[in-house]
Amino acid sequence: MSSGLPKLDVEGLESFIPEAEIQELLSKKTTDIKKVREIIAKSLDKNRLNPDEMATLLNADDPEIVEEIKEGARTLKKRIYGNRIVLFAPLYVGNDCINNCTYCGFRKSNLDVVRKTLTMKELEKEVTTLENRGHKRLILVYGEHPKYDADFIYDTVRTVYGTKSGNGEIRRVNINAAPFDVEGFRKIKSAGIGTFQVFQETYHQETYRAVHPSGLKANYLWRLFAFDRAMEAGIDDVGMGALIGLYNHKFEALSMLYHTIHLEEKFGVGPHTISFPRIEPAIGTDYANHPPYQTSDEDFMKMIAVIRLAVPYTGMILTAREPVKLRNEAIGYGISQIDAGSDIGVGAYAQEDEVSSDKKSQFVLSDNRSLDQVIGELCEADFLPSFCTGCYRLGRTGEHFMEFAKPGFVKRFCTPNAILTLTEYLLDYASPDTKQKGMAAIEREIKQIPDDNPQKATLLERLEQVKAGKRDLFF
Repeated sequence: MSSGLPKLDVEGLESFIPEAEIQELLSKKTTDIKKVREIIAKSLDKNRLNPDEMATLLNADDPEIVEEIKEGARTLKKRIYGNRIVLFAPLYVGNDCINNCTYCGFRKSNLDVVRKTLTMKELEKEVTTLENRGHKRLILVYGEHPKYDADFIYDTVRTVYGTKSGNGEIRRVNINAAPFDVEGFRKIKSAGIGTFQVFQETYHQETYRAVHPSGLKANYLWRLFAFDRAMEAGIDDVGMGALIGLYNHKFEALSMLYHTIHLEEKFGVGPHTISFPRIEPAIGTDYANHPPYQTSDEDFMKMIAVIRLAVPYTGMILTAREPVKLRNEAIGYGISQIDAGSDIGVGAYAQEDEVSSDKKSQFVLSDNRSLDQVIGELCEADFLPSFCTGCYRLGRTGEHFMEFAKPGFVKRFCTPNAILTLTEYLLDYASPDTKQKGMAAIEREIKQIPDDNPQKATLLERLEQVKAGKRDLFF
C-alpha cells in the first residue's frame, strides 16, 4: 500500500472474542479467598492467567480479597520490573479523520475542532522542542485518513530519527495509527519503528457498531485482526488497548486477555503493551462528557491490578488522561510506562500558531506536570525513571524479549540502562532540585546491585563515561 486506504479484506475471518463465554464468566461472583490466593500465587510464579482465573479476580469484591489482589500486583511488579518506570511523550502529527466515532474529538462531523497536519519542517520543530526537554522516546499519533498512509508515516518516522538537537535525540518511535494491510505494515516497519499501537476501543460488537457508525473504523474484524497482519509483516512489538467507558470494563479487560491468547497461540508472543485509557471530555463531543459505562477510580484501580496479574510480562501504560494522584498510586499496581510533559494538540509543543491546544486536541488531559517535575517526583517516591531503548535496538523484541524476560533477566538489562539514561537526563536537562533527587535515586539503585554482580563494575565504569560526556551507552 503506497497511498490511500487499504482494501478491507475480512473474508473468512471470525471473531476470536467469545462474548457469551465472557458474559458467563463474569456472572460468577467470588468469595473463595483460598482460590484467589492460588491464582495470585500462579501469577507470582510468572505464569499468565487463564480467562476463568482472570474472571475470578475481576469478580471478587470483598475488600479483604481486593486488597490481596492489589498486594499481589505490587509484589509482581517489583519482582519483574523492579522500580523502573519508562517515560515517553505523545506527538500528534495530524488530526484529519474520516471516521465518525461518537466519543472522539477528531471525528469527521465535529466542526469545533481545528484541523491540522504537520509539515515535515513543523514536525522537526516539535521534535526539537521535545528533545530540548530531555525526551528520548515518542509515540506518533495520527487521525485515520487517506493522507496518513504508510509512505507518510514512514517519512514522519525517518524525520523524527533524523532530527537532533545538542545531546538530544529520539531513540525510539512508537506509532498509534489506523491499522494497515500487510504491505503497509511492512513499509512502516522498515522505518525502524518500535511498537505499533492499535486500540480496539471496545471488543463488544454491538457497542462497537453503535459508536463507529461510519468510516474505516466501522469494520470491527478489520481492526480486530490488525495485529495478525502486523506480525505477518514482521512487527513483533504491538500494543493493544480498550477505551474504558464504552462498555463494561470487566468485559474489556477479559477480552484483551483473549486477544493476548490469540496472538500467543498463532505467533508465539502476545502484545508488548496493554493500555486502558478512560474516556475524557473532548471539544464538541457530548458523548465523551457522559460515557455510558463510566468506571469509578476504585474499580479502575482494581482492574489495573488484575491485568498486571493476568499478563505478568506485558507492559502496562497509563497516560496523562488520568489525574496525578491516581497515576501515582497506579504505578505501584503494575504500570510500567507513563507519558510526561504531554500536550496532545497538533503542533502544541513548538506553539507556532495562535490556535489554542484544546481546539486541536482529541480530548482533555488531567496531568499537566512537566517532564522534569514528573522525574523529580518519581525519584522522590523511590521509583527509577527510564528512557531505555536498549532492548529494541539490540533486537530483544517479540519472542526474543520473552527469552530474556521469563528467566528474570529484565532487571539485568533494564535497571542498568535506566540508570544510564536517567544520568544523561540529569546532566543535560534537569533542574537543580530534580538533579539532586535523581542522583540520590541512582545511588540508591546502585547500592541494591550486589557487589559480586559482574555487571556492577561495568555499570560504574559507563556512568563515569556518561559524566565525562559520552552518550547512548547501554547493555
